[in-house]
Amino acid sequence: MSPDSTKPAPNVARYALELFARQGFEATSVDQIAAAAGISRSTFFRQFGSKEDVIFADHAALLEDARTLLASSSADPWQVVCQAAELVFAHFAAEDSLAAQRYSVVNAHPALRDKELVTVFRYEKLFDAHLRSRVPGIKPLESVRFAAAVIATHNYLLREFMRGARAVTALQVSLELDAVRQLFGVLNPAPAAVRSENQTDDVVVAVFSRSTPAAEIAAAVQRTLENSSPTF
Repeated sequence: MSPDSTKPAPNVARYALELFARQGFEATSVDQIAAAAGISRSTFFRQFGSKEDVIFADHAALLEDARTLLASSSADPWQVVCQAAELVFAHFAAEDSLAAQRYSVVNAHPALRDKELVTVFRYEKLFDAHLRSRVPGIKPLESVRFAAAVIATHNYLLREFMRGARAVTALQVSLELDAVRQLFGVLNPAPAAVRSENQTDDVVVAVFSRSTPAAEIAAAVQRTLENSSPTF
């Protein structure tokens, strides 16, 4: 059983994490969480499937938000994937002390770490699927590599933030994800399009660096054709 489609009350997760941090995950019962949050046991189980689901409940809503962002954006697909990752970071960064408690609880229990890995993989699959659908001719391994690199970069910075190792800002996350796009050769500006006055059809001339991946060239040309104006 998994949490229902409605967003659970934020205070339930907060009370649960506070109890987990103070008493330990195993020593904390569902009844204690429900009592602390001021809800019944049956209400708890309508919102969550288990104690584990309380910790990861935010991800159900975040995955849906990320899916909506990816589906509604017509921007550069590589950039939109990074923006979706930034959306997730912004949510947890806003939790302040709760983020540190979440990190401490999850890190202390192997079973929770395993569940976290499953959750992370859902983001990776979502990003991979978006690139495959939006970048013509992309090689499957290329989309998987990019999605994995974005996730790894995001998670590293989020863990640094959660455990208080150093201050990590949303701008730093954005810059590091730009570095991922640069590493994959997809941080290039959109190519210019030129139309010959003697032609009745559009003729697109694009210039790329030799290291630009073939999939990105195809995607950029397609975007230019779709957005080109007859005034060229």
